Amino acid sequence: MRYVVKIYYFCICISNLYQLTAMINKELLQPESIVVIGGSNNVHKPGGAVVRNLLSGGYSGILRIVNPKEDEVQGIKAFHDARELPPTELAILVVAAKFCPDYVELLAKEKNVRAFIIISAGFSEETHDGAVLEQRILDVCQSYGCALIGPNCIGLLTRWHHSVFTKPIPHLNPKGVDFISGSGATAVFILESAVTKGLAFNSVWSVGNGRQIGVESVLEYMDEHFDPEHDSHVKLLYIENIADPDKMLYHATSLIRKGCRIAAIKAGSSESGSRAASSHTGAIASSDSAVEALFRKAGIVRCFSREELTTVGCIFTLPRFTGKNFAIVTHAGGPGVMLTDALSKGGMQVPPLTGPAAEELKSKLLPGSSVANPIDILATGNAEHLGIAIDACEQMDDIDAIMVIFGTPGLVKIFEVYDVLHKKIQECRKPIFPILPSVSTAGPEVQEFLKRGHVNFSDEVTLATALTQIMKTPEPARFEVELYGTDIPRLHNLISNIKESGYVSPDLVREILSCAGIPLAPELVSTSIDELSDFAEKVGYPVVAKVVGPVHKSDVGGVALNIRSREVLQAEFDRMMQIPGATAVMVQKMIKGTELFVGAKYEERFGHVVLCGLGGIFVEVLRDVSSGLAPLSYEEAYSMIHSLRAYKILKGTRGQQGINERRYAEIIVRLSTLLRFATEIKEIDINPLLADADDVTAVDARILVEK
Repeated sequence: MRYVVKIYYFCICISNLYQLTAMINKELLQPESIVVIGGSNNVHKPGGAVVRNLLSGGYSGILRIVNPKEDEVQGIKAFHDARELPPTELAILVVAAKFCPDYVELLAKEKNVRAFIIISAGFSEETHDGAVLEQRILDVCQSYGCALIGPNCIGLLTRWHHSVFTKPIPHLNPKGVDFISGSGATAVFILESAVTKGLAFNSVWSVGNGRQIGVESVLEYMDEHFDPEHDSHVKLLYIENIADPDKMLYHATSLIRKGCRIAAIKAGSSESGSRAASSHTGAIASSDSAVEALFRKAGIVRCFSREELTTVGCIFTLPRFTGKNFAIVTHAGGPGVMLTDALSKGGMQVPPLTGPAAEELKSKLLPGSSVANPIDILATGNAEHLGIAIDACEQMDDIDAIMVIFGTPGLVKIFEVYDVLHKKIQECRKPIFPILPSVSTAGPEVQEFLKRGHVNFSDEVTLATALTQIMKTPEPARFEVELYGTDIPRLHNLISNIKESGYVSPDLVREILSCAGIPLAPELVSTSIDELSDFAEKVGYPVVAKVVGPVHKSDVGGVALNIRSREVLQAEFDRMMQIPGATAVMVQKMIKGTELFVGAKYEERFGHVVLCGLGGIFVEVLRDVSSGLAPLSYEEAYSMIHSLRAYKILKGTRGQQGINERRYAEIIVRLSTLLRFATEIKEIDINPLLADADDVTAVDARILVEK
């Protein structure tokens, strides 16, 4: 039995998390009094809209307004000067940026304000002078222990107070989703998308510039104060900058382990995709790879559009299920076919329905109906037929969930159909996904259905895409480091003896990889043809010759395969030593197998992003790689391998033997452990590894070190 030493590496990761605590406090969440600085009667401007939303949202505390030009604002007596205010708990600032620091200092120092929401823009997102103003505000808030949302945000929306200036205001209830956004405008558009689907919310956080309270800080608060009986179990995130990846990873993972589900969009991840890089790994790895790896490690479902995010959120509100077999009940053939195609493409199944149960169902439907799956009850099918089909699917053992597509051409009202659908959703053990596409022609019926607490997936392909993202997202990784087989003291000694930055020598590459027990093909590097010939005789022909010096050997003709004699080796040696930049020639025993790749690149704040996939020239041509964040567990390594599009090749196809998957996973894990303890390694590229059913062997590798 293999003995594995494990340590909880997050003790290291989170040591810095709490040096600057995000001061989310009672005054921010449940203020007994609120003042709007810049509140007005013009509801078409932010100052007036905030007051309107607070009043229409039923805020039960004391609401105060400061406006030097108005005596009364929306029925509330206004203060002309903030110095006239009595003590107040929360201040919402909707004035020009240049006035905000003075207001914050006055209110914190003299009026005991301990929470601020700054709607105003014109800070660090625009100019250096704006950044100076923002820092002044942050310094005051830190000095007085104040919570700070913003600046440059739409506000905070909770069941206690609607401190936002925008619409729509979604239906709020404790079982709705918590939504945290780094962009106010995007938050509004996401809310628009969600409201049309019937997705309910518990809270909406627009953090703006996030100088004190960012997306990670809100997750931290929700994690540390999580109440499984009363808090929302669904979190949706829109992120433009991950300031503290460790904090996000730790608290997202913790929330998911407590039973929550999290989905996120990370925008702005592609800017580094065009950076010049000197290795295969460097050319592929980017900040987007780091985000992908972080989300996979945490168990966050990654989304790429507003529609996808809100669709995933709606799926999260339905009962959980683990199966992949779907029944489709429809009265329109085309959408059923498109949904079947999309589910199948995503790795899910729409199994054919046969046998006595299928025949019995067909006998209860209209003539011409199909029960093959999709179950087509025809355009003339009614509420009774829909109920019969759903009941039949509920009794079928090989069906895990039911999708119902039902719209209208506008000829009849379908309240009865949606009433049956409502009852079946309540009665059935299996999840039912309502796909009601006629949001215009059957608008009143759909709205009535949503008011009963349901969601609607109006587009079947978007639903299937979102389900695919959920299904392929792994569970959160264990917070442990696999140390078995890795010689950390020897590794530290090797790294400490490197004096200069740059690519290390082939001999040192072998020594570093051997610290992780990664097997390498027998090789010799030399400037002597006699030494290389003797080595070739010893290991046995055929051999491979490679130039030493140029980074991309193939590009300069620096690789010769299947050399079978001393004479050919001599000729290749002479040729390669003439290549510009050549310092020596490497000879290896030639071995055969499937070409694999594993590499890693250090990303600032994230750590090492480990990549794996098919090797050789396919790495950059196909870019079929999977990413993970070091250190990796065996579960993560297997998940990375299985997520490759080329996994069928690795598994074995058309009579070909598959590779030793366990050995490949072991190399990925050991490399990730090695990197966790050698942050000086900025890029590592093992390409190719040659794999067969017995073993996986590294043939070529390069390591870039920064001292």
